[in-house]
Order: sequence, then structure tokens, then C-alpha cells
Amino acid sequence: LAQAILATGPKFARPQHRAPASEAMAGEKAVGVAKPKAKTSKKSTTKKTPTRLYSKGTILGYKRSKSNCYATCTLVKIDGVNTTEDAKWYFGKRIAYIYRAKKEIKGTKFRVMWGKVRRSHGSSGVVRTKWHKNIPPRAFGAQCRIMMYPSTI
Repeated sequence: LAQAILATGPKFARPQHRAPASEAMAGEKAVGVAKPKAKTSKKSTTKKTPTRLYSKGTILGYKRSKSNCYATCTLVKIDGVNTTEDAKWYFGKRIAYIYRAKKEIKGTKFRVMWGKVRRSHGSSGVVRTKWHKNIPPRAFGAQCRIMMYPSTI
């Protein structure tokens, strides 16, 4: 029972220590000790973690003044960007807002709205974006993806 609990327990459970095969008690089955294998020139088949090819951002809202609202220009805060100089690298990059709809189309309920980073807004790293279709207000506060293309390097 204790072995079953250890096998199904959390990752940080203590490993079960066994005595070497030479010290097996009478009536117990001797467990072989693993011998180190000679090094081979085979490549390791460990899985690589996928690399994220986009930066995360948050849609803040429309550009606006006290009484006017400009729905064609949306403000986005990019994670890790805190100055205008940092934001310059993202100018011209494509941006995607991914959301889930009720109706399934082409085998998926996920939809994407595409846009482009245009220029900075203020001095804190917020950028102005232009979308192919205006972003709906329910997207305010939602996550978006700033793609690493087109590259200007």
C-alpha cells in the first residue's frame, strides 16, 4: 500500500530506497543494481520546450479625449516594455486578438482579429494599434499577441 501511495503521490514525494542486491534478506527477491552504460554517440531524444514567437500584451481601450472616442485607434500595453525607446522595436509588428465564439467554423470555435502596431502613446511603453476591423469593447482588458514579424533586422 505504501508503494502505491508513493507511486501516485506528488512529484516531491521521497523516493523509496532499497538495499543493494548483495544485501537482500532471506526470502526477498534480489533486485539488480543498475550498471553505468558506456557513452554512445546517439543524440538525445528529449523533447524541447516550444519557443513562444510572440510577446504578450493587454488591450487597454480606444484612444480618446474627455468627450471624443476614436474607435479606429486602440491602445495596447506590451509586457516588458516601459519606455518609448523599447516600444520602437514593435512598430510595424502584427498583432492578434484571439477569442472564442459560440459557433464552430472550420472545425474550431477560436477566431482571430489582426492588426498592426503603429506608434507609441505617451512615455510608458503603451502603443497605438490599427486593426482591420475595430476591436469590440468587450476585448478591453483582454490578452493579445504581438508577433515578432515582419522583422526589421
